[in-house]
Amino acid sequence: MAEGLRERKKRQTKQRISDIATGLFLEHGFVTVTIADIAEAADVSVNTVYNYFPAKEDLFLDRGEDVVDRLSRYVRGRRDGESAADAVLRELGADVEGLSPGVGLFPGWADFMKVITEAQPLRSRLWAIQQEALDHLTETLAEETGAAGGDPLPALVAGQLSWIHGTLMGWIGDEMAKGREAAEVSREALVLLDEMRSLLGEKVLNYAVRAAK
Repeated sequence: MAEGLRERKKRQTKQRISDIATGLFLEHGFVTVTIADIAEAADVSVNTVYNYFPAKEDLFLDRGEDVVDRLSRYVRGRRDGESAADAVLRELGADVEGLSPGVGLFPGWADFMKVITEAQPLRSRLWAIQQEALDHLTETLAEETGAAGGDPLPALVAGQLSWIHGTLMGWIGDEMAKGREAAEVSREALVLLDEMRSLLGEKVLNYAVRAAK
């Protein structure tokens, strides 16, 4: 269904508040900026901010839901004859090659991460998002393979795929923090992905292969 006018306005208002909050956090730090500061800058009430963002952390990490579903989405969209691991590696490779901001390949990534590392509430929320993503991926793999309850393989494979994602993101973040060009970091990140693939065992690489129709 097409997005209605009311829904579009709500989405745009939410994004505007988040963008303004992010700018304030980047300039002044997460702890220093208050919800009242954000409301004033966005020309809305404090209640309006809370209506869209139940917690202050949500204003900065406003794409948590997308992060939680990212690897699961890659697995669900795998091609015929493709395993879960191959789908994740292919999609991450495409993100890296395309200089996607979703994997941190943009100049402001270091500043973004600096805000997180300097604020304990944000570090805690980021860890919670990562754990939720891992649990969600485990559930997705179990559903996609029809694994029986108590089968440890979905969780074990999910752990390996999450390791790839987390290691890639961490490495890119470290390199971008050095002020390097995104294109240069991208080329080296693709090599890193190949190295990580070589470390995966055959059981992981051949897990959850989608049968050809």
